[in-house]
Amino acid sequence: MGVGTKICGLSTPETVAAALESGAGFLGFMFFAKSPRNVSPDAAAHLARAARGKAKVVAVTVDPDDALVEHIMGSLRPDLIQLHGRETPARAREIAKRSGVGVIKALSVSEPQDVDRASEYQEVVEHLMFDARPPPESNRPGGVGVPIDASLLTGRRFSRPWFLAGGLDPWNVAEAIAVSGAPLVDVSSGVERGPGLKDPALIRTFLEAVRRA
Repeated sequence: MGVGTKICGLSTPETVAAALESGAGFLGFMFFAKSPRNVSPDAAAHLARAARGKAKVVAVTVDPDDALVEHIMGSLRPDLIQLHGRETPARAREIAKRSGVGVIKALSVSEPQDVDRASEYQEVVEHLMFDARPPPESNRPGGVGVPIDASLLTGRRFSRPWFLAGGLDPWNVAEAIAVSGAPLVDVSSGVERGPGLKDPALIRTFLEAVRRA
């Protein structure tokens, strides 16, 4: 069984096609106004049509309120909702119940104690994600290209499947997988030619690098 891949922050038909044709298992659509990858639920629904039955559609959110969750569910009908903010285990459970779909909870990590927090979420989410902690001045919780210290995950075991994220690109993902043992990886800025501008060629190169890892 190979390593699974999520291409996050997709916003054009061309990049969705590149991700699907190259075998991405998860496609992420961003709903966060401060992100250069932000799209509307209606636009994401249009983009996601090609993915149905081929890859999991993920709605990526940051501390979403109930109204946004309901809008996303009504328009996009995602397979999973990713929580990339400061959502508590109780809020993650509430969103899973309200939406009726599985939750991916992203945790910002820079030291072993950050990874330990996963134990608080394992019983209420479908997947975990470990992302590099952004710099203090960042107005976004992820997708800023900060590389994760993959060794923080070496030898770790969790009761849920988990993603490694944070500064991954076609040239470092194989080593990150080898060091961390990650069963799943997530990429956003590492396959862009500019902020929010996904590059189909880089997407294909990244997915090929994961296959070879």
